Amino acid sequence: MTDTENRSTRRAFLFSGLAFAGLIGVGFFVRGAGGNTIVSRPGKVEIALFSDAGELLGVETVDRVVMSDEAWMEALSDLAFRVARQNGTERAFSGPYWDHHEDGIYRCIGCDTALFSSETKFDSGTGWPSFWQPIADQNILELTDKSFGMTRTALSCARCDSHLGHVFTDGPQPTGLRYCINGVTLKFVPLATA
Repeated sequence: MTDTENRSTRRAFLFSGLAFAGLIGVGFFVRGAGGNTIVSRPGKVEIALFSDAGELLGVETVDRVVMSDEAWMEALSDLAFRVARQNGTERAFSGPYWDHHEDGIYRCIGCDTALFSSETKFDSGTGWPSFWQPIADQNILELTDKSFGMTRTALSCARCDSHLGHVFTDGPQPTGLRYCINGVTLKFVPLATA
């Protein structure tokens, strides 16, 4: 290869690398600026209903919660909107419930669906509330997330499609799973006593 061809190849390589880095930067910017706003799907969904005492009340078919971005912005804090409706992530050790130890039910901030019980919460050391299983499988959707050059399993509320976090395979027994959840997507309800 001649010196001119070698320089040309190096320039092409550097240009392609810079172009790729630019695309990644644009992707991060768009993502952070609300480019991935979640669009709720209308229709019906089967949800397991729980009392504030943690008792299963039954499984019912209910309407999905569908609201405009404006309505969600009014209903949620800025951070909760960015996380739940735009697939964001709160900073580790900054959100509510990562170091929370009361008995109760963790419900969806968007629609009040029961998602997790304090009985399955554990300290993962990650700075996010972590659970080894949801309160009911049908209340949570698992979706493939290929953002940031990784393949992960993202979690959403089955009733309102709010982004909750991700599930990983490094949790404790009996499931070996770690449901890593953004605290701002949860609403804690202390365990009611009869």
